[in-house]
Amino acid sequence: MSVSKLVRDKIPQIIKEAGKTPITRVLTDEEYLVELDKKLNEEIEEYQADKSIEEMADIIEVLFAICEARGHSVDELFAIKEAKKAARGGFVERIFWIGNEE
Repeated sequence: MSVSKLVRDKIPQIIKEAGKTPITRVLTDEEYLVELDKKLNEEIEEYQADKSIEEMADIIEVLFAICEARGHSVDELFAIKEAKKAARGGFVERIFWIGNEE
């Protein structure tokens, strides 16, 4: 059975410990970015299916990898997040915009 997808770094070792032989290769930079985007979609789908905190953590892990693969630091990501929150707010107040009066 061929799965062919980006996996966490320790998955090949876990497969070996289970008595199987993983077939892997290292992706090029371009392939890595494509596969990270696919992995993000996969993790979001998994979160949507069960809403677990574990799936939230997986999404964050992939987002951090995407950030670094695109040449940014996680600290930079958080700084931008905080700046946007300071300028436009967060989602704490649960405001739902319906539209504008004409």
